[in-house]
Amino acid sequence: MLLKPLRWVGKNLSTLLLAFILALIVWVSAVLSADPNEKRTLSRPVDIQVIGKDPGLKIMGNYQSEVTLTLIAPQSIWDRLETDKESIHAWVDLSSLGAGEHTVPVQVQINVGLVRLVQQEPTELKLTLESLESQTWGVNLVTSGEPPTGYKAGEPLTEPNQVIVSGPISLVSKVKEIRAFMDIAGITESLTRTLTLTPLDTDGRAVSGITLSPNSVIVTQPVNLLGGYRNVIVKVVTTGNVASGYRLTNYFVNPSSVIVFSANPELVNALPGYVETKPLDLTNAEDDFESLLELNLPAGVVAVSDARVLVQVSIAAIESSLTISLPLEITNLSPGLAAEVAPKTVDVILSGPVPILNALKPGDIRAKVDLSGYTEGVQQVLPVVDFLPARVQKISILPSTVEVTISVLPTPTLTPTPSSTPRPTSTPRP
Repeated sequence: MLLKPLRWVGKNLSTLLLAFILALIVWVSAVLSADPNEKRTLSRPVDIQVIGKDPGLKIMGNYQSEVTLTLIAPQSIWDRLETDKESIHAWVDLSSLGAGEHTVPVQVQINVGLVRLVQQEPTELKLTLESLESQTWGVNLVTSGEPPTGYKAGEPLTEPNQVIVSGPISLVSKVKEIRAFMDIAGITESLTRTLTLTPLDTDGRAVSGITLSPNSVIVTQPVNLLGGYRNVIVKVVTTGNVASGYRLTNYFVNPSSVIVFSANPELVNALPGYVETKPLDLTNAEDDFESLLELNLPAGVVAVSDARVLVQVSIAAIESSLTISLPLEITNLSPGLAAEVAPKTVDVILSGPVPILNALKPGDIRAKVDLSGYTEGVQQVLPVVDFLPARVQKISILPSTVEVTISVLPTPTLTPTPSSTPRPTSTPRP
């Protein structure tokens, strides 16, 4: 019974295979027509990962770190290829490679089906590998400047005083000095600073591409006064009083302290911590001023630098307030209108220096209501103050609003003048 079907299959096998192939072709054609393949260059670059590199080696110089790919893929897959970074990977394998120059292929793996790689750029990378090295160097502290006269800089302390230099052997071999720089010009007390370290070559140029551990040091620089010298503050001595209505607000001394010296150290040690100036005369002063004053130094004590100081004096007028009652003036009223204001006077409260307020006269200030643009009716208007003297400020106007009644002026009427009938004149008879 089975022989007949088998014989039939054997006789018709070629026909069956042909039918299957035709059906497959029809199916593939239908799929491609619904989701056609597209050839594109991937718009996003793919990063090239480095794997297998010996930790004791470093890649020198720059190299291309991205690969550009041209692919053929169904239209429906392209969105995934453009957005999903995990869909494509690229790498170079440096396993078993030692120091030297190498050319390695860029390998690409596509993790999405139905995608074909057409072209990639680059296909290989030329890399130079170099061995890493570490060396220990001492820190060379370079200082510039000097403390002021009377002070002496001691031996600085650097912590730590050694650093480890690490990097490619070709760069580490260029290092000839590890330097820290500090300026001590003008310092009058011991200080501690954190300084950045710089590796230098034989020409004094910075070497880049290497690592310093640590990359900074802490430097303590002691500074002390020499015997017979002392730093004291300056105290200003004043005489007289500022003008009436004014007050002394402050004064500034430059410099605020001076270094003094005596061949007899006991004289400077006996100072109370300050030295006085010659008297500063404030008599009748009304404004800020400057004065160069000499120091009043004890016998046997001298100033190391200039024996004079600049004193800047600040003087301000004593502020007060004043209330003045002023009549209100009407301004900018349109022609043909009349205005009545209520109340007719306002109280103006002013503030300013007492001497200026005391010198004010009623005619020095005006209070007015500006009626520009106003028409007939009852209006609420804000009065204003004109001609305030310099340094005088208006605090308030009471009342702050006044009532203005605006009316139209009556039109004048002409009264007719009665005409006189001329009387006949008589002619005298002869």
